[in-house]
Amino acid sequence: MFPMLPAWAEEIISILKIPYIVDYDDAIFHNYDLNKKRIIRSLLKNKIDKVMKNAAVVIVGNDYLAERAQKAGARRIEYLPTVIDLNRYKLKECGIGNNEIFKIGWIGSPATSKYLYLIQDAFKEICLNIRFRLILVGSNKINLSDIPIEIKPWREETEVEDIKEFDVGIMPLVDEPWERGKCGYKLIQYMACGVPVVGSPVGINNKIIIDGINGFKANTINEWIYAFKKLHQDYNLRLKMGQAGRKLVEQNYCIQVTAPKLIKIIKSI
Repeated sequence: MFPMLPAWAEEIISILKIPYIVDYDDAIFHNYDLNKKRIIRSLLKNKIDKVMKNAAVVIVGNDYLAERAQKAGARRIEYLPTVIDLNRYKLKECGIGNNEIFKIGWIGSPATSKYLYLIQDAFKEICLNIRFRLILVGSNKINLSDIPIEIKPWREETEVEDIKEFDVGIMPLVDEPWERGKCGYKLIQYMACGVPVVGSPVGINNKIIIDGINGFKANTINEWIYAFKKLHQDYNLRLKMGQAGRKLVEQNYCIQVTAPKLIKIIKSI
């Protein structure tokens, strides 16, 4: 309730026997226990653990978050993935032919655009043989020299239509604590639109991406290059992967599936 204070408010609520639920789709606890400032680390490193321990239910979006809740002594842990609304996300139209511009897309925030630098060399390599454009939705101005980039502002009203322009959606990450707590929302958005995905095999990405079925896991630069070239060359593969991704979202990653589960959790306490 008060981000830069200890968990006093939640402890008082617990003492008063008022049940509360917390829902995590990021490793928020690392804002404290891995903070650059020593005083925050020393005073607040266990803040979220206490919040979790006193909660009636801790809802988590991946196993990394669940493990932290378990270590914190949470009395009840429920898994609900990050999801989209199928009524907002419709399948894209049939994609481009191989003679047109291949569109590699990314959606996010200025704070997460830093991950694009991880695969800068892959972009440079495919520039040599493929006519492509990198479309960034919600990015800040980014310096990827000699890479054709189109930056679009993020707006809730237009984000779905922007994603539907992509021929492939990407999610590069580093394998570090904060990133292991992410819940793969980008991937879910791409797949909901029928766009094949390429992502780093970090955290929940390993579960969402079924390698060779709805996209590719790419750890090295060569693996990123392979995935881009393969998807560029094979329109039918893009279509097949896009359909597989949409099916997975319909089964597991939409509010139509998870909303009744959430309501049941809330009523149960």
